[in-house]
Amino acid sequence: MKLFFRKYGTGPPLFILHGLYGSSDNWVTIARSISESFTVYLPDLRNHGQSPHSEEHNYDSMSQDLFELIQELKIKKIFLAGHSMGGKVAVNFAMKWPEKIYSLVIIDISPFRSSETENLFYHEHKNILESILSTDLSKIRSRADVEAHLAKTIESEKIRNLILKNLQRTDEGKFQWKLNAKALYENLKKIVDGLPRPTSYNEAVTGFPVTFIKSENSEYLPVIDFVAIQKVFPAAEMKIVKDAGHWVNAEKPDAITDILLKQLKD
Repeated sequence: MKLFFRKYGTGPPLFILHGLYGSSDNWVTIARSISESFTVYLPDLRNHGQSPHSEEHNYDSMSQDLFELIQELKIKKIFLAGHSMGGKVAVNFAMKWPEKIYSLVIIDISPFRSSETENLFYHEHKNILESILSTDLSKIRSRADVEAHLAKTIESEKIRNLILKNLQRTDEGKFQWKLNAKALYENLKKIVDGLPRPTSYNEAVTGFPVTFIKSENSEYLPVIDFVAIQKVFPAAEMKIVKDAGHWVNAEKPDAITDILLKQLKD
């Protein structure tokens, strides 16, 4: 699949992958802040932003999309960072093609399966996607109408604002969603799923530095998972961003920028 992407700066290639409901737009501020040190590529993952839609949505297909983009750009090796769903894509990519990685940064997501958190996150995102799918855009006259509808079932203003960034007007003046909510809904179990626990791994992935960034106020990356993470990535380090929730790139962009620059320049 041919992904849409944004490009900033000059220097070694750094790819940053956004999370669920996000797009390349969410990372422009950070990309610009480090564009003097890196050529930053911000892809829209499939079924998001300006990239194509597909009924298939899983980590193998998204990793393959990234591989094809890198091949198209004739880039041999990359610095790679990913947030949330994009972090799982980055882990999957790094395990499939470790020879293509200079350095890996995973932002506020555990790569592993956990029945407890999977159930929690599954129902949270099921509610969000059902809210999107139940919005009758043919009757919508303004963004405020959409927000009012979403507010009935989505309490978090931050999440509603993230969702509203996916709303756009057509040339005819009607509203439509940029993201493919139907495909995301039908593939939600695959999205919240993770890698099996590392008892099944025969070989660790080595040869490049790895940092997992945990947001202090988020449950998406349990500290207890770090033991398992180091079995897969022995070189992994964990850094905690204080007073931050899951959407840490919006809440603490300077902290993310500092961590990226420090690791990627080492």
